[in-house]
Amino acid sequence: MRFTRAVVRRPSHNFASGLSSADEGPPDVAKALEQHQCYCDALRHCGLRLTYLEPDPAFPDGTFVEDTAIVTGRGAILTRPGAPSRSGEVDQVAVALREFYADLPHIAAPGTVDGGDVCEADGHFVIGVSARTNEAGAKQLAEHLRRLHYTATIVDIRSAAGLLHLKTGIAYLGDGAWMVDGKIQDTVRSWNGLRVSELITVGAHEGYAANCVRVNDAVLLPAGYPRVADAVRDKGFAPLLLDMSEFRKMDGGLSCLSLRF
Repeated sequence: MRFTRAVVRRPSHNFASGLSSADEGPPDVAKALEQHQCYCDALRHCGLRLTYLEPDPAFPDGTFVEDTAIVTGRGAILTRPGAPSRSGEVDQVAVALREFYADLPHIAAPGTVDGGDVCEADGHFVIGVSARTNEAGAKQLAEHLRRLHYTATIVDIRSAAGLLHLKTGIAYLGDGAWMVDGKIQDTVRSWNGLRVSELITVGAHEGYAANCVRVNDAVLLPAGYPRVADAVRDKGFAPLLLDMSEFRKMDGGLSCLSLRF
């Protein structure tokens, strides 16, 4: 699917107050704003028109809009983030999505789903059960997706140390090619419904780069991971390298910063 739109949200002034398990110190908010602008410029370079949500200091994690909705070519589904402090973000994102989708079904309690646990590949969705997405939420999401005539597989990633979300460790590049963190490479081929023609394994020292994003003819990739960049080039893609240092400090990656559709 070619993307034409994206929803984004700049970090708020209290971005450093958000949730993080990283041990890399607090982010520099001014630098994060510069990096976010470069990210938005990259999306526009790929041909996308952007909808900007206003920063809200009530939700310091609000820049990670991906967690609030699953957006597809046939419909959108509002999530219910696993961190209670983020629940109010969903209503604000819903306002923007209603410009494009008349019907917005949602994940209901006790289910929880973070969008970072959902990876789409050629109309098939992999849903990760994690610290933020529970089994009840994953099952609800799979049913919503089936109503949109998609297929879904639910996988449990809770035993994979260091993976906050499914997409912390996996990205789909198209044509059956996957970027995969080495911690889960042995399990990916066993996931039902996946077309797997090639696995590009990311070593532990470059694990952060497993969260890359295919956007039309380009792959957005965090800067500083030369082996992963070379692997992307070998696949025939032109990587767009983006400094993500301040978002990494807050457990965030490239996919987290936009809803693409």
